[in-house]
Amino acid sequence: MSTKVPHNSEDQEIDLARISKKISNFLESVKSSIFNGIQFFVQNWIVVLVLVVAGFGLGMILDKTQKKYQHQIIVSPNFGSTDYLYSKIDLIDSKIKEKDTIFLKNTLGIEKPSDVKSIEIKPIADVYNFIQNKPENFELIKLMAEDGDINKVLQENITSKNYTYQTIILVTKSKTSEDKLIKPLLKYFNDSDHYSKIQKEIYKNVELKMKQNDTIIKQIDGVLNNFSKSTNNNAKSDKLVYYNENTQLNDIIKTKETLINEQGNHKIELISYDRIIKENSVVLNKESEVFQGRLKIILPLAFILGFILLRMFVRFYRNQSRILTV
Repeated sequence: MSTKVPHNSEDQEIDLARISKKISNFLESVKSSIFNGIQFFVQNWIVVLVLVVAGFGLGMILDKTQKKYQHQIIVSPNFGSTDYLYSKIDLIDSKIKEKDTIFLKNTLGIEKPSDVKSIEIKPIADVYNFIQNKPENFELIKLMAEDGDINKVLQENITSKNYTYQTIILVTKSKTSEDKLIKPLLKYFNDSDHYSKIQKEIYKNVELKMKQNDTIIKQIDGVLNNFSKSTNNNAKSDKLVYYNENTQLNDIIKTKETLINEQGNHKIELISYDRIIKENSVVLNKESEVFQGRLKIILPLAFILGFILLRMFVRFYRNQSRILTV
């Protein structure tokens, strides 16, 4: 037999009264805070007005004078020159930090070296192109991924430096042009006796392969033409001719198709191989600041917030001093 304890109506009324009182006190505290805030701004309206005007004026000046522009160059280092490119970028970056304008102007040929604020290089993660037709690269990634996160492996310098494309990022104080900044920089990167010799040899090797492929394709065409003539002659006669598998006609056709594809790839290679560091695209004069053009709004708000925090600190300090002296 179960027993039910009846709810005490008086206890419920007391709980409701407490909740109602708490809500009322909260609303009163909100009203009091709003009133104190209004009173604060009324009492200090002159200071607030000065801070707003000063912040707006300073923000306008900084928006005009502190602009920064970002420039990006997507390049493909050829002939194993990726480490060479990274070392050159590190050298230029150190010269910028040292404010070595003589090096930037005389060695690099940049017209306004004092405008250059920074330079860095980042890889463009292209893992599919990295492992395409390169089983050794795929096995390397699998091996490195066994002991860690695959995403970290793909971003590590050991892997990322071997990606086909790299992005060079420059930041300047003012707008510039390709002739004034990008071309002198690329000319400096491509000025290397060592890689120039490698470039010439590889270029010659590709041209030699193309000539050999053209010769083989012509020979295959000759074989196919002779086969076609032989077939036509046999078709005109009354004799039935059988061709066995030793003719390997399908293999000959596949070989020709492979060679034609190789020729197309070699032509693309020669387009890229005309430079040690080949530029693929250039983006100039992109505003890089997060607060670009917004400082005239941000600074007045920051000044007012700082003033409020200062007054709160002073009031807190005085109250604590009074308590301690009692």
